[in-house]
Amino acid sequence: MKILYLITGLGGGGAEKVVSDLADQMFILGHQVKIAYLTGEILVRPKSINIDLISLGLNNLYGLYSASKKYKKLIKDFQPDVVHAHMVHANIFARINRIGCAIPKLICTAHNSNEGGQLRMLAYKYTNFLSDLNTNVSQEASKSFVLKGAFNKNNLITVYNGIDLNKFIFFNKDIKSNELKFVSVGRFNVQKDYPNLLHAIAIFLENLQQKKYIFKIVGEGELRPQIEELIEHLGLKDNVTLLGRRDDIPQLMQEADFFILPSAYEGFGLVVAEAMACGTFVIATNSGGVAEVMGDTGILVPPQDSKALAEAIKQAVSKTPLEIQENNLKARQRVEELFSLERSVQNWLKLYEQN
Repeated sequence: MKILYLITGLGGGGAEKVVSDLADQMFILGHQVKIAYLTGEILVRPKSINIDLISLGLNNLYGLYSASKKYKKLIKDFQPDVVHAHMVHANIFARINRIGCAIPKLICTAHNSNEGGQLRMLAYKYTNFLSDLNTNVSQEASKSFVLKGAFNKNNLITVYNGIDLNKFIFFNKDIKSNELKFVSVGRFNVQKDYPNLLHAIAIFLENLQQKKYIFKIVGEGELRPQIEELIEHLGLKDNVTLLGRRDDIPQLMQEADFFILPSAYEGFGLVVAEAMACGTFVIATNSGGVAEVMGDTGILVPPQDSKALAEAIKQAVSKTPLEIQENNLKARQRVEELFSLERSVQNWLKLYEQN
């Protein structure tokens, strides 16, 4: 089978990792695979050097014609059996360019409960007839798109993301009461809501010996200056460290005692599943599909509620080592059963092969 993955970009987000992992696995299974991306630099790529990464150069609206021309030539030359698009810009681009361009099957995958405002939802709605199947990464995210009128429930299904459990290895932690380590991972943007986390840390640390608690944040993004300013304003420089973009996230998760996701909204919450796989206790906001990922493990709190998040941190650090160990084992088992990369690949193959 010939599979073309089309994605908005190959930056450092969860969707990009999902596509790269899928491409690698499909190649290993003997399929011909290429990845085309609309814009940006490559920060995430497949392991296999045999998977072509093709830039379409869509950096602004003026480049739409040339990007479309390049894409249609790629379709003509490669003749894919399936085009699998990911993220809002690539989904709309693939749909529009299906007009006058023969594609046997087009699948469009959204990766969030919120992929933009009303104009993007209308673009989804009015191009819906051009895709054979739409998917989203959680039941909650799928329901959100139907309610917004973006997708039609008749050609929309939920397909969970999968993670490579060979990368995210379970580590049974020896938690030291005199020094607790926390980690958060995600872009510095509105969605990840790091101000929520920082305010929660400030509340949590009131009347505590602050040096016992170490918070590390992995990521980059347009809001970094504001986050740095807020850390200074809240007096958190001794407790909070910004690590920037890192390639050793599994190791950082294994070293941490707790993982915190403070997001305002999510689709699936890939990093939550990764932390669970590593045996790291998860504290997260109930945003998008995160509750579906966590099940009855960890601690879930309402989004955009710093007091509730601070209370959850306090509750987590009050647990006994045995309670944490039992939770982490249960979380790992849940990931193995529901969110492994192998399971995800088999789900996608069935959809690719369906008539």
